[in-house]
Amino acid sequence: MADDSALASTTGSTSLADSSIFDSKVAETSKENLFIRSTSCVEEEMPQIETRVILVQESGKQEELIRALKTINIMEVPVIKIKESCPGKSDEKLIKSIVNMEIKLPFVKMESVAEFKSLDSPEFENVFIVMDFQDSVFNELYKADCRVIGPPVVLNCAEKGEPLPFSCRPLYCTSMMNLVLCFTGFRKKEELARLVTLVHHMGGVIRKDFNSKVTHLVANCTQGEKFRVAVSLGTPIMKPEWIHKAWERRNEQDFCASVDDFRNEFKVPPFQDCILSFLGFSDEEKTNMEEMTKMQGGNCLPVGDERCTHLIVEENIVKELPFEPSKKLYVVKQEWFWGSIQMDARAGETMYLYEKANTPELKKSVSLLSLNTPNSNRKRRRLKETLAQLSREADLSPFPPRKRPSAEHSLSIGSLLDISNTPESSINYGETPKSCTKSSKNSTPVPSKQSARWQVAKELYQTESNYVNILATIIQLFQVPLEEEGQRGGPILAPEEIKTIFGSIPDIFDVHTKIKDDLEDLIVNWDESKSIGDIFLKYSKDLVKIYPPFVNFFEMSKETIIKCEKQKPRFHAFLKINQAKPECGRQSLVELLIRPVQRLPSIALLLNDLKKHTFEENPDKSTLEKAIESLKEVMTHINEDKRKTEAQRQIFDVVYEVDGCPANLLSSHRSLVQRVETISLGEHPCDRGEQVTLFLFNDCLEIARKRHKVIGTFRSPHGQTRPPASLKHIHLMPLSQIKKVLDIRETEDCHNAFALLVRPPTEQANVLLSFQMTSEELPKENWLKMLCRHVANTICKADAENLIYTADPESFEVNTKDMDSTLSRASRAIKKTSKKVTRAFSFSKTPKRALRRALMASQSSAEGRSPSSNEKHVMSRLASTSSLAGIPSPSLVSLPAFFERRSHTLSRSTTHLI
Repeated sequence: MADDSALASTTGSTSLADSSIFDSKVAETSKENLFIRSTSCVEEEMPQIETRVILVQESGKQEELIRALKTINIMEVPVIKIKESCPGKSDEKLIKSIVNMEIKLPFVKMESVAEFKSLDSPEFENVFIVMDFQDSVFNELYKADCRVIGPPVVLNCAEKGEPLPFSCRPLYCTSMMNLVLCFTGFRKKEELARLVTLVHHMGGVIRKDFNSKVTHLVANCTQGEKFRVAVSLGTPIMKPEWIHKAWERRNEQDFCASVDDFRNEFKVPPFQDCILSFLGFSDEEKTNMEEMTKMQGGNCLPVGDERCTHLIVEENIVKELPFEPSKKLYVVKQEWFWGSIQMDARAGETMYLYEKANTPELKKSVSLLSLNTPNSNRKRRRLKETLAQLSREADLSPFPPRKRPSAEHSLSIGSLLDISNTPESSINYGETPKSCTKSSKNSTPVPSKQSARWQVAKELYQTESNYVNILATIIQLFQVPLEEEGQRGGPILAPEEIKTIFGSIPDIFDVHTKIKDDLEDLIVNWDESKSIGDIFLKYSKDLVKIYPPFVNFFEMSKETIIKCEKQKPRFHAFLKINQAKPECGRQSLVELLIRPVQRLPSIALLLNDLKKHTFEENPDKSTLEKAIESLKEVMTHINEDKRKTEAQRQIFDVVYEVDGCPANLLSSHRSLVQRVETISLGEHPCDRGEQVTLFLFNDCLEIARKRHKVIGTFRSPHGQTRPPASLKHIHLMPLSQIKKVLDIRETEDCHNAFALLVRPPTEQANVLLSFQMTSEELPKENWLKMLCRHVANTICKADAENLIYTADPESFEVNTKDMDSTLSRASRAIKKTSKKVTRAFSFSKTPKRALRRALMASQSSAEGRSPSSNEKHVMSRLASTSSLAGIPSPSLVSLPAFFERRSHTLSRSTTHLI
């Protein structure tokens, strides 16, 4: 259509034109681009004509069609205005427009083509209604460029009260009206011509070149530029069957070919024409991916088969391909696989090509830190240095660690574990406050000897910062993309499903961001008089409002995720892609969403610990008590029925089985995860060779040893007779105190061993607890991963894998050699006997009082005489003996006492976890 400005001529003529003249003079345009003029303006310039509807053969016998025509009084008629560009020249410009004309005569019937000549006249605008667009009558009318429509068009106009539409081509129905289609991959012209004709018959528009106005791409293959552009723009890519099936339903009223339910049946699946193979995946995951491949139109073959088009590689496991791939084979990362399913179209391979890693692994064995030397002193120093290095890595502090001047030079050169705690590296994990990276005038320097209260406050801030980062990950990585409009392939989840899954997570994030900022300011400008309790009292009402709805409906949220993941492949792929990202630490969405359920009890425990280390005269003492009560109030709003679970019954069983088990093990938020039977390999938590049982809970670790004597039975509260307690409580350790989990390599002298690097917040030294697993049903690797996962959950840290290190047994002087030998058992028996003898001759009973009486008697007999040097020596010896008598027997119920001897051994070289 020519531009109106170019056609501004005062002279011209207007005429009514049939479709033949219309199409011969003017290029085809869509109905939306027609130059619309009002009927009154056009009538002044054009002759009076009549409009007629002609029923051809069988259509004239359709009663329903005849009734519909009687209700239609208007017809769209094309108008041509001829403008001469220059007088005396033959070239002419045309302006076309559509006007509504009244139908004075409802219809005329035509039985044969012979009658057509008598009906064809320039004085009439005729519309022919034909039942079959494939018979000879239709072909004759089509060759004569007549306006032809099908019965569905008439019925649809009558139902909606619209005029009969104008179309340059025969229009049978409007099921593809307003759709713009483009074709790719068709080599047979006859096939393509047939599809184009059907689209036109259904009201669709065809474009040769692909552009942003194209609504659907009809593809006969998954190659070519048009296909790639359609994928990038998110344009639906359809099979040719879509057009054929839509034509089969051409007589259905109100049918639309673009509705999702119908269109999705004929979308080109992501893996059409693809043959995939998988490398580096577990058997379970490989089976799942093969099933998904077949669901998405592809096939699978073993790795190395020449017919494969794609090799999907688990890039985190596969470091080198087992064969040299051919040029035709795409070797891609697993993200290409899941991304294609999520987009509902085959993604471009060039963005996801697998490349062989040329750099060494970042995680090296701890043995790189060791120095081979037979000298026992150097071996002991090497152990201290190794623990010191691990302490620096385990540090979650926002402040740099304090080191001895020689500590930096004591490490082995080239150790890849020496990761400096710079602000840049810490920010990546959200552990360093922004204010800590800059010199602040208001900041108070950290005291040289931190108090226990500061240590707990620091841990509270660290866990809060990690928790906020987890919430931000849930929102930015999962919720926001799911809520975005215009997603490729349409919405992944319905709005109600998204609301059910995420609930009040954004509100929880907002409140805890404020809490974290307040804690950050308090830590940076630390003073013992600063009140931490006020921070939580300030937001207590917000916590009461936002937490109960989420926690109470968490199970529903979890069930929704599981159901949608099974029923919606795109959502399953979406989860696979995002859960593999570093921000998630390879944790599932369900595992991340459980953090809010665990957070409030964790805060309550830390505030309780903080209260213990707050002096009575400190004003924050009473404030902390109020803050703890406010948290309890929040937790009482949470469904009480959640406490009566199987996990809670298991905790009662542990309490009954372990003699001296602390009562505070019983908690509504705590659940038993795993029980592991081990043997102690070091001095702690008990003597070497002792049988130790570890009870892993979701936030703590109960350590108990086997009792040597078991006497009597007792009854449970339910009235059942229970066997006597077979275990003796040693220590209940919060998981936050575990800084590293060491996987000890298998050697001839060391089997199934592991160790824990532990440090409580109130101590400056680190302790190594080493064990040998004796549980046969649970592999060591699974146990260590499980332990790391729950440690990460407790400290609100996503990257659980960074907590575990592989170490050589020589680095930590750990071995399991001769643990079950006769000599070893005899040695342990002698050691136990010596302890009993020592206790029998202890000065903690009558001898202590007798010595004190003797001392007092000698002093009274001196009659005021000053003691001699010998007497002073005797008195000092007695005083020291008396002080020794006041020390209780070693006990691991209190963690400081538990670590007492080991702390003296390691305190000189272990870098503090600050």
